[in-house]
Amino acid sequence: MVDTGIGADLWLRPISTPAEHAARLARGEVFERGGFVVQPDWKLSQITRRRPPGITAHQWSSAIRTQLAFVVGDPYSFAPTFAVELTDKVGRGPEANRDDRMTNAVCAAVGLQLMRVESAALRGGGNGRRIIDYVLDARTFRDTAEVDESDPSGAAPLSYRDIIGRLPDGRSGYVNDLGAVARAAAVDAYASRQLADPIIRSLYVSWADGPVEGWAWLEVRADHFFFERVRFWQHGFSCGVDPVRLVEDLAVAAVGEQLKRLGDAEPVLYTRDQLGRELAALRARQDELADDFAFAHISFD
Repeated sequence: MVDTGIGADLWLRPISTPAEHAARLARGEVFERGGFVVQPDWKLSQITRRRPPGITAHQWSSAIRTQLAFVVGDPYSFAPTFAVELTDKVGRGPEANRDDRMTNAVCAAVGLQLMRVESAALRGGGNGRRIIDYVLDARTFRDTAEVDESDPSGAAPLSYRDIIGRLPDGRSGYVNDLGAVARAAAVDAYASRQLADPIIRSLYVSWADGPVEGWAWLEVRADHFFFERVRFWQHGFSCGVDPVRLVEDLAVAAVGEQLKRLGDAEPVLYTRDQLGRELAALRARQDELADDFAFAHISFD
């Protein structure tokens, strides 16, 4: 984060006043979760006061047009705490990465934490609300979890993602796996002979100085697959769980969005050869990863 030496309140304006919040809450325009107030669908310009030092006029004019899916604020001061951007590179052109860098720079300079999820499938249908609810709940669980002092191993507290309970299909499993519903839907679709395989497979990687990335794929018919790629960035932000597990779950959930439309229209499918080329390209960039590539066993041959 850029250290301006000046409080963030100089650069960020509250997302609301108490009276405005009460009125918006009554109209269903905002909501509260995990001890925070959440304002959906705002532009960065609505919470920034002025251009901070170190940011060019071009960076500023570009970044403040950024559409934020959610702005999360303090319940007392209504000061912005962090923002969530749901985006998709498709249709944005070659300037998309440059625009993202400008947004990152401005958010850092004004002291606004930013979480960005890139996925075409997860932008609509209420997915944004599921993602922000999950993150707020995960952060609350992490912040309130206590280390068991009687455990001689000194193990870290249980992760929010590892809580076990009853899944939608009645089985016991990880209830905070955002891909659980999609996995169950795939089994049901296979049982009704709509799929060639009941299992959604997935992987994740973490790019050095970049996002974490999750893939998920499901064989719909012989040698033809649903395929989803989700990228996730944290800029001065923590999502409350291991980000590689979150992005892998999000990729599985994105396949679930395609499953919902199965039978409505001809689906967009990847061939086995196309997936093989995607995987080969990923392997060729192993030296750009933050961690070792853990999926050398995967093959589409």
